[in-house]
Amino acid sequence: MMIMSISSHELQQSKNLNVPDKQNFCNFPSLNFPMRTFIGLVVLLTPAVALVQENKLTVVYPPANHQTNTDKIFFLGTAPPSGEVYINNQLINRSQSGHFAPSFPLQMGKNVFTVRHQNQEIQMQVTRVDVQQQTPTQLGFIADSLTPQVDIARLPGEEICFSAIATSNAKIQVNLGQQTVNLTPQTQQISLPSNAAIYIDENQPITQNIPGKYQGCTTLTTSGDIKQPEFQLTLNNQTITQVSPGKIHSLSPAKLPVVEVIAEAGVARTGPSTTDSRLTPLPKGVRAAVTGKQGDWLRLDYGGWIHRPETRTIPTAIPPRSHIRSIISQQLPTATEIVFPLQVPVPVSIEQGDRTFTLTLHNTTAQTDTIRLDDNPMIARLDWQQIAPETVQYTFNLKNDQQWGYNLQYQDTSLVLSLRHPPTISRRQQRPLSGLKILLNAGHGGEELGAAGPTGYLAKDLNLVVTKLLRDELVRRGALVVMTREDDRDMSLVARQRMIDQIEPAIALTFHYRFLPDDGDAENTKGVSSYWYHPQAHSLAVLLQNRLVQDLGRSSFGVYWNNLALTRPHTAPSVLLELGFMSNPDDFELAMNPQEQQRLARVLAEGIVEWFSSQ
Repeated sequence: MMIMSISSHELQQSKNLNVPDKQNFCNFPSLNFPMRTFIGLVVLLTPAVALVQENKLTVVYPPANHQTNTDKIFFLGTAPPSGEVYINNQLINRSQSGHFAPSFPLQMGKNVFTVRHQNQEIQMQVTRVDVQQQTPTQLGFIADSLTPQVDIARLPGEEICFSAIATSNAKIQVNLGQQTVNLTPQTQQISLPSNAAIYIDENQPITQNIPGKYQGCTTLTTSGDIKQPEFQLTLNNQTITQVSPGKIHSLSPAKLPVVEVIAEAGVARTGPSTTDSRLTPLPKGVRAAVTGKQGDWLRLDYGGWIHRPETRTIPTAIPPRSHIRSIISQQLPTATEIVFPLQVPVPVSIEQGDRTFTLTLHNTTAQTDTIRLDDNPMIARLDWQQIAPETVQYTFNLKNDQQWGYNLQYQDTSLVLSLRHPPTISRRQQRPLSGLKILLNAGHGGEELGAAGPTGYLAKDLNLVVTKLLRDELVRRGALVVMTREDDRDMSLVARQRMIDQIEPAIALTFHYRFLPDDGDAENTKGVSSYWYHPQAHSLAVLLQNRLVQDLGRSSFGVYWNNLALTRPHTAPSVLLELGFMSNPDDFELAMNPQEQQRLARVLAEGIVEWFSSQ
């Protein structure tokens, strides 16, 4: 980590030379993903792509013997500008520097392609795999098609559903103790592609025909039982049975287990998987009763799901409930701290709006008659209401539209909320960012390569080049710049998040370059895009996007709300910028142009000055 205040740094030009970023999407596509599902633009690229040799035909994507389930594939590479490049005897378009990214259709099975430039030739094989569910040709169930696949627990009266893929036109039922559940054919299914499908304009519902798909539901009427569902298939007077891998447990409402969050910030979700949306993180120490289980996931009594390893069971504890009475605040040099005394750490939710910050306490009943809140730079008034039994909502009415971040933690059983004050913004023309701490994060690094452009040049190197140039521009304008990395090193997403939380900059910016999935139109898809998660970062994301498009003339790939590791920190407005596509020849040429790199850094710095000046 380095903080700079005055001196500029010489930029070292990177060598002429981007799996998953885990929660970012600027990389290669996964090689194995469910039908019509775009899993994430990531792939483990090993060994590292080497430098393209001068005067050599090179294809950097797809990798050798690539497998995909898409109906087309693009070829990313380069060759000397003179002469022509053919793929399977078809002349392809190239950029001024000789880069190319055409797409070709794929037939099921093996597809052989010949890439040719003058007397150079490369042969490649791409295999399109069929991941459609097949109906069994013999009497029986498709392997791993019985659900539930994992143990589940629900309260009496809740719905439990079962499904199977089996021989068509059969009678299917599930025996669950003394209950019998009939499953009916559901051959037509409506599925949704992954969230990332929005980036290739394929996020619409998909109608699928799955012969032999059966489903049915029931409710549990008693509590305390553990049952193993037995599936029974009958056809032409033949019957076979098979038990599901997961068992069914009916919880007793009078004996609900209680857990405590042991992670620093427990990840609460809308459902029992990492594909379900995130809710407000639960501070360490939160206690709640468990009202449902699914595999290693627990449903807490306020509605959120949490991964079991982030909790510990509290033996003999009763479902936590609390009252809340008086509330006190104090003004610190850089934040206002509000303390909510509680009897037990309860689950919480946060919602940020225009000039409002709303804290919801679950499993809590208000007996609040007294609140101390002196005048301060940020908060105009604090209001509260009991919006439902055992749910209390506190709304901070703010003096300004812009919010600057918050911290939330339990100290014993008292909840402590810190709302950051606005930073002191200089109005000096020469050094308008004087005293402002800005964190810059160059994506990837070390073994985390990121995407590769047509020449094999890596996004991790390009990210660092641009970030250093921006650092120098910001320092000249008076900013105190903190870099997450200044060289090619491994650095986890958690470590980068921790730096933002510990340093508490005025803003945090992350830089990446993108890559498309196999069925993306790499030749024509280009442009810059910006990403935000908390409302406090929205205006910054929009302004920087507009500056890049209007001042640099770049194509716009859009502004997105997105659940990314480096947009999630809430201690400061945090924005991630994708500065172009490594998979697009024209974007890549702009990205590699030193003059354009300087223009990009200057426009970003001017945009940051403009944003702070408007606050």
